[in-house]
Amino acid sequence: MAEQTHVLFVEDDDVIREATQLALERDGFAVTAMPDGLSGLEAFRADRPDIALLDVMVPGLDGVSLCRRIRDESTVPVIMLSARADSIDVVLGLEAGADDYVTKPFDGAVLVARIRAVLRRFGHAGGSDRTEIAEDPLTGAVLTFGDLEVDTEGMEVRRAGQPVALTPTEMRLLLEFSSAPGTVLSRDKLLERVWDYGWGGDTRVVDVHVQRLRQKIGQDRIETVRGFGYKLKA
Repeated sequence: MAEQTHVLFVEDDDVIREATQLALERDGFAVTAMPDGLSGLEAFRADRPDIALLDVMVPGLDGVSLCRRIRDESTVPVIMLSARADSIDVVLGLEAGADDYVTKPFDGAVLVARIRAVLRRFGHAGGSDRTEIAEDPLTGAVLTFGDLEVDTEGMEVRRAGQPVALTPTEMRLLLEFSSAPGTVLSRDKLLERVWDYGWGGDTRVVDVHVQRLRQKIGQDRIETVRGFGYKLKA
């Protein structure tokens, strides 16, 4: 039998926590559910889950701070859960290193679809914390853009000869840009290719990740084309 995907779920509302845990377990996930951020951090360090679902507003250590702590230690995918589609909640969570977010109240099927989409792009097949990228869109090569080198086979990035640490989502985003330097990619196209959204998604997810990527590879490396999207300078 295939090993179950282990989900860490941090939610302070007892009803939501128990109902969501049961729904995820029915879909075949193994779930560790915690009521606050501090116990969530302890569980993360003890169990090393495959994915973390973090509510923004939890006591002890809020979800955004917990996401930062997790991201300091791991590239494990993180989905933030927010009771409102408030721009501040969404942007803070994404800037802290989250890969995606879901607004409450959420449909269980939608949450499961988001979890599976994130795991697919992380190359997850059950088990340990993974960093490899599934379905590399490029053939094995080292692409060079000024002082930036993208090793599409080794999944490594160097800037001025120094390694650049990217999360799997950031790496996939860079691979998309690298596959078509100088070509404008729309936010919707990036949502489809990087986030695996076969439906409409929030383009703020793209904007925040592009900004995070710029901070690591150079602010002027990715150009904004107003009204259209982004492109990697050739």
